[in-house]
Amino acid sequence: MESAACVVNSLAPTAAAAAYPPPIAEDLARVEERLAEELVSREERLATIATHLLGAGGKRIRPTVVLLVFHAAGNGAVRRDDAIEAAVALELIHSATLLHDDIIDAGDVRRGRPSALRTFGAADTLVAGDFLFSRAFALCARFEPVVIRWAASACVSLTEGEIMQGRFRHDPAVTLADYVEIIRRKTASLFAAGARTAAHLAGASPELVEAMAVAGEHIGLAFQVSDDLLDVVGHPGRTGKTRGIDLRDGNPSLPIVLALRADPEFARLFARERLASGDLEAGLGRIHASGVLSAVTARAQAHVAEALDALRRLPASPYRRTLEALAQNLGDRSA
Repeated sequence: MESAACVVNSLAPTAAAAAYPPPIAEDLARVEERLAEELVSREERLATIATHLLGAGGKRIRPTVVLLVFHAAGNGAVRRDDAIEAAVALELIHSATLLHDDIIDAGDVRRGRPSALRTFGAADTLVAGDFLFSRAFALCARFEPVVIRWAASACVSLTEGEIMQGRFRHDPAVTLADYVEIIRRKTASLFAAGARTAAHLAGASPELVEAMAVAGEHIGLAFQVSDDLLDVVGHPGRTGKTRGIDLRDGNPSLPIVLALRADPEFARLFARERLASGDLEAGLGRIHASGVLSAVTARAQAHVAEALDALRRLPASPYRRTLEALAQNLGDRSA
């Protein structure tokens, strides 16, 4: 069995933590320690696969949102350990979905390194994802039933979003409403559950708990729309992945959905099951030429504005200011 110390050493704290209020930086460091402890298994290969993904870094955006909402919404001393455990569970769920996504999309690269799929194969990567889901829900067992229901509901939404996305893969008939529903289920649901749980653990009123769920949802939507944009305009050296993955895989990202309406030739390109490298570059060029990227940026900013409106329900504090800055940065990530 791989030792906890070995796994801890392979998970470095996020560099951004130093910019957060000290209690948040402390909590994020504890999240890293707890993640490492949760990766230990009697089967070393499971720990190795999970560490391959989690040890590659990642932004830890979901745990950060949980911790910031928790400290901003109430007395951070009462259930602080619970908030940390909720943040860990959320990141384990997210990581499980990444392992499964790489199998579904036949992904070669994840976080700037060969994906677990390419390194360990589909079967073991699938089981490692199940392992992380199981670890997450073992942590959730400490919470009251309503928190467990929120986590389970988010996971159901994740699975439904994945199937819905697959249903519209390479389908030029996909609509903007379809796209919004996909990302609401597949991405925003986990952000919403995390923020809702954090406010609940902080002892916030039911009204504030629901306001934080709205804030979390729009932070998640802004994050995904911005991520879609980076898939078209991002620099691989900064994003850790090649451009055009959504077009290659036939996934209906927002730039693609909007370009489908503006360019019939692009629609024919999107419908192809396989694209040569030249076709991929041509497709990205057509997205640029369609003029839709400004609309993508505007939608990300609209979600940021909705998130900020909900966050104003929080009392003024360094935690709220940091949350607001985080939301703005997620909606306007540099290429």
